[in-house]
Amino acid sequence: MATEKNSSWERRTWPEVKRLAVEVPEAGIHLLKSRVYRREKDLEQLRKGGYNFDGLFQEKPWYKSLFDDFRELSPDELPAGMASGCEFGSVCINVMLYLPWLVGQCRANGVVFRRGNLKHISEASTLSHHASNGNGKADVVVNTTGLMASRLGGVMDSKVVPVRGQVVVVRNEAPHMVTKSGTDDGDGEVCYVMTRAAGGGTVLGGTYQKGSWESQPDANCAMRIMRRAVEAAPELVGPGRGVEGLDIVRHGVGLRPYREGGVRVEREKIGDTWVVHNYGHAGWGYQGSYGCAQDVVGLVDEILDRPKL
Repeated sequence: MATEKNSSWERRTWPEVKRLAVEVPEAGIHLLKSRVYRREKDLEQLRKGGYNFDGLFQEKPWYKSLFDDFRELSPDELPAGMASGCEFGSVCINVMLYLPWLVGQCRANGVVFRRGNLKHISEASTLSHHASNGNGKADVVVNTTGLMASRLGGVMDSKVVPVRGQVVVVRNEAPHMVTKSGTDDGDGEVCYVMTRAAGGGTVLGGTYQKGSWESQPDANCAMRIMRRAVEAAPELVGPGRGVEGLDIVRHGVGLRPYREGGVRVEREKIGDTWVVHNYGHAGWGYQGSYGCAQDVVGLVDEILDRPKL
C-alpha cells in the first residue's frame, strides 16, 4: 500500500473496485473484511518508516478515512504478540476471472490485441492497427511493461527490480483477510491470508524478497508460509488442526515489479516516439490501477493536445 503522499491512485481506485464487487459479479471481485495486525516486535521499525508494506501498518493510517467501517480492534480481539490492529471492509480479487473480464471489456471497446517481441520501446508504435498520423505509427505508446521496464531498450530503468513473492493456494476458506506486520522467519518473509471470489481458493503468503529472480517455489519456505497462515487464521483448518488440515491446490511464485523511488507515471519523448510510462507498482498494482489509468489518460490527452473533460 502506498504512503499517504502517494495515496491518490488508491483513493481514486477504491470506489470503482467496490462498485465492481457490488454490481458486476462476473468481474471476479467480492467484498471481504480485512484485518491488519501490528506486532509488538515491529512497532519501533514501523514508527521509523520504510517498512516493506509502506502505509499499510501505520498506527494512524491514511486509509482510515477511505472506509466507512474502519475501526481499531479492541485488546481482547488481538492475537498474542500483537500490539494493535484494525479492521475494515475491503475487496479481494480473483485475478483468474478479473483479467479475462478486463480483456473482454477492452475488446468490447474496440481494442485490438497483438503479440510481439520488442527490443526497443519505439518499435511498439509500429504495431498499431490504425495509425492516424500518416506515417504508419501510433501517436503515443503507453509503457506498462512492469518488471521488463528494466530491460527494454529505450527505457532500461535500473531502479526496477523484482520482489519475489511465494504463495500457497488452498481450498480452505477464511472469514476475513489477515495481514501481519512481520514474522520471526526473516526480513524477506511475510504473512497474509486472502480468500478469493467465486471459488478461487485462498492465497497464503508469502515472501517479499527484493532482487530475487527465482521463479520456482521453495518447499521449506512453503511449510513456513502454511504454518504462519494457520497461526494467523486458525479458522482455515478448525480447532486443534495444523498445516495438515490445509487442502493444497498449488504452489506459486510471482515477481512483483518494484521500483526504487516509487511508481513512474509520466510522459517522455524517446526518439520521435511519445511514451507515457505507467510501471513500478510492486505489489499494489490492482488497488491503484484506476487512479493510475486516469493519470495516463490525462498525459495522453496532453500529448495529443486534447481538452480535459
